[in-house]
Amino acid sequence: MSAGRQHVTQDVTLRCGWHTVRVADTPLLRTAGLTKRYRGVVALDGLSLEVPRGLVGLVGANGAGKTTLFRLLLGLTHPSEGRVEVCGHDVAANPVAARGRLGYMPEHECLPLDQTASDVVSTLGEISGLPPRAARQRASEVLDLVGLDEARFRSVGGFSTGMRQRVKLAQALVADPELALLDEPTAGLDPTGREEMLTLVARLGSFGISVLLATHLLDDVAQVCDHVVMLDAGRLVVSGSTDSLLERTGSVTVDVGDGAAALVGALAARGVTATLDELLVEVMVRSDDDLDTIRDTVAELGLPLHRLSSRAGSLDEAFLTPRAPVEAL
Repeated sequence: MSAGRQHVTQDVTLRCGWHTVRVADTPLLRTAGLTKRYRGVVALDGLSLEVPRGLVGLVGANGAGKTTLFRLLLGLTHPSEGRVEVCGHDVAANPVAARGRLGYMPEHECLPLDQTASDVVSTLGEISGLPPRAARQRASEVLDLVGLDEARFRSVGGFSTGMRQRVKLAQALVADPELALLDEPTAGLDPTGREEMLTLVARLGSFGISVLLATHLLDDVAQVCDHVVMLDAGRLVVSGSTDSLLERTGSVTVDVGDGAAALVGALAARGVTATLDELLVEVMVRSDDDLDTIRDTVAELGLPLHRLSSRAGSLDEAFLTPRAPVEAL
């Protein structure tokens, strides 16, 4: 688990630097039969899940339903069916209370280029309900947090893509949200900028801010998130801890010489997926039981075990591995 990951489960209020850390028992997000249709297109299809607080990755290809879910959480659109709660508040019944817990970093370019970073962030802080002086002070604090302290009085129009992404992150944090909705925060960034942005996202957990990170880059999620929700065509593929998913998608390479074909057949008969690569056997391992099966099968066939090596899985494999439409870990 990365240094940025943490779960928050107690009911405590603390002071941590510039931010008041709120820790609650209520789930970060809860949906029940959530469905959204647009003129015959089903953007979300009966989505039911419960997500704990912390750093959460929302992954899926373009059109999977990530942006639609964000719009529903923000109250910018209404569900066709079902219900959604965010930070313990029913969005339909109390949209103002729900939205007051959220900060939002949009994917697309949206900043006024003729204003300074400080003016942009403080203005959006005032729109969120902060008094002018408090908004100006908080803007200074969050711009320092994202690494733009020295550039806060420069016009956004002269900023690089990475700096503009940081301004968007700062305005999402200025009103002290419980949950930050980050839509493709690493979009358009070079490798260095991407790593710096992910480091910033990971730091939010230490301030008690939960994150819902929407992306199609599974490596981003694996690096900073402790929970992952995968969507495909508006349906839930899997929801669970990142570590659990990674543990279920590893593989083992087995070298038994000329007995490779016999081993593949024997493993298949026991329900273990194995493929032949020249004289090597590649076995998909989803639990320790599979490792025991490999060992026992090799012994029963009387094969020589020249080599056995393992390879850790990836979220790409977890997403692509065929399974039932919905699975919670």
